[in-house]
Amino acid sequence: MAQNDNLAVPSGDKYVTVFNDPVNFNAKHPLNNSWTLWFDNPGKKSNANNWEQSLKELITFDTVEDFWGVYNNIMKTCDLSISSNYHLFKQGIKPMWEDPANKHGGKWSIQLPRNKSMNEIDNIWLYTMLACIGEAFEYENEVCGVVVSVRKGFFRIALWTRTADNHDMAMSIGRTLKKSINVDGQFEFQPHHETKTGGKPWTV
Repeated sequence: MAQNDNLAVPSGDKYVTVFNDPVNFNAKHPLNNSWTLWFDNPGKKSNANNWEQSLKELITFDTVEDFWGVYNNIMKTCDLSISSNYHLFKQGIKPMWEDPANKHGGKWSIQLPRNKSMNEIDNIWLYTMLACIGEAFEYENEVCGVVVSVRKGFFRIALWTRTADNHDMAMSIGRTLKKSINVDGQFEFQPHHETKTGGKPWTV
């Protein structure tokens, strides 16, 4: 995240951050990137031709405070209906394989069984988003966005990257993601173009 000397504050006013006064703050902490939250719930009748119609752009934010404002006022992951997805992507990147930023990339993903507590699922998704907006990755420019998917038997968390053919770079991102969200289980990386063909994934 940006340092405190980059705080956005009205001219002539004294810095009052959310850490000093959670209600009457006048300074915000800028993020290094703007991020857009998307939502979709295509349902069982969805296909490749009409899926994009169900994708809704909700809001774009670029400060720490605005992120928390969004997070605290949307439905929690565990309360979403089956087939729903939240997508948090850098502004200007659509959460679609066809987007120029994604088409040569891949994704790190992990499936979380529903026998985990709902609070734990929400926290894992929160920590995943914080790792992204907080620039936790060595190859931050490689990170396009993250997705949480709600399915009948599990939740899936996925981090999308720009590049799929650089093993060292991909593994660095995967290891950082696993450490950041502190969850047991195996993360798998697969290029988008191999998702349907079933190529052997890399794992951490």
